[in-house]
Amino acid sequence: MTRFQTPPEGISQETLADLVTEAVQQALMQHGVLLDAQALVSASVLAGSVAAALPFLPQTQRVAIDSFKGDWTALVSEFFRTMPGRIASADSPVPDQASERMPPKAGRPQSIAERAADLQSMLIEDWAGEVAGSTYLEEKLRIPRSTLHRWQRRGEVVALRKGGRKHVFPLAQFIDGRPVPGISEVLSAITNPRLAWFWLTRPSPELEGRIPIEMLREDMVEDVLHAARTLS
Repeated sequence: MTRFQTPPEGISQETLADLVTEAVQQALMQHGVLLDAQALVSASVLAGSVAAALPFLPQTQRVAIDSFKGDWTALVSEFFRTMPGRIASADSPVPDQASERMPPKAGRPQSIAERAADLQSMLIEDWAGEVAGSTYLEEKLRIPRSTLHRWQRRGEVVALRKGGRKHVFPLAQFIDGRPVPGISEVLSAITNPRLAWFWLTRPSPELEGRIPIEMLREDMVEDVLHAARTLS
């Protein structure tokens, strides 16, 4: 995960992880949890790492995690059941879900066209963050359908095709009921909407690891546009 140089409330992710790790270790010992020394350290470090990672995630990812209503204990237990196999095959790292669906082409980086084709085969829910249709945007953000469709025709908003003719709209691109400044220019530079949104929501090497959509939300438009034009 990319660490912010100016983290919220003046504390770094690493420092926060250390604080939580120490607190968890003390709590486990005080409550007499029976773990050997190494297991105690591992449990504390894992808890600290998870707790410290969440505040530094982009808003769209935090919202998605907050909306999860399943059994966290079962989910974590299943994760740890798969870990021995992953550790045993450390010489052949297991790619994450997006990497599995977007395998790099051997010997050279993927072209824009190849990356766009790969994204077209992926489920929007797997990579785009929180999205919504025109009904939700009209009811919750008070964006009239006619306005939304006009923005879409003019290339002023990211619209992702879902299914046949239906489009959904990533929520992170809106502030106060309008697309953030710079969206239309990014779409002019990266004309495939899926590829444009994929780039906007990932740490960008051209921007020293920062996430373009977050920079647009902070009015850092020129830096993002320069990076987008370089990429295209």
